[in-house]
Amino acid sequence: MYDGDGDDDRDDADDGVIPHLKCDVEMEFEGPNDATMNKWAADVLRRLADSIERDEFYGRDGHHPLLDNVGKKVGEVYIAYDGELGI
Repeated sequence: MYDGDGDDDRDDADDGVIPHLKCDVEMEFEGPNDATMNKWAADVLRRLADSIERDEFYGRDGHHPLLDNVGKKVGEVYIAYDGELGI
């Protein structure tokens, strides 16, 4: 797992491969007002950001559900890691 120390075992830059991360997020909310829905969306995105930073999706490319604070599905994230040869 990447720990931020610069010694990541997945660092492909040395072999000419440029790593890529694709992350598509889709969420939908219904609520009492915009401010409440904004808070709900921000809460889900903060949890997603924490999961990505903890490397929880590496090696698990594909679609993953996004859940609200009570476990209800509110959307989906698509995560894909890959690389391409640099010139």
